[in-house]
Amino acid sequence: MPSLFVVSGYKVYFWSNENGEPIHVHISKGTPSPNSTKIWITRAGGCILASNGSQIATKELNELMEFIAAQFFLICSEWKKFFMLEEIKFYC
Repeated sequence: MPSLFVVSGYKVYFWSNENGEPIHVHISKGTPSPNSTKIWITRAGGCILASNGSQIATKELNELMEFIAAQFFLICSEWKKFFMLEEIKFYC
């Protein structure tokens, strides 16, 4: 499970077995969990909340999503490298 960065104590990472899902990240404090918050990355460089399993407060979650959107190119590059892909599949 590659960890991308830590923001305000939250780990932002990929799970190693994403089963061909569109590009997204998971967010959690402490030990990563299958029920962590999941954020889809959009083709336009934005974010869509898929689930908030980590129960991150709305204000904090919005700030995290802004940060993640600003890291669009880094996240896409790391996704391609880790999953050995030529093209990225986006949620929308």
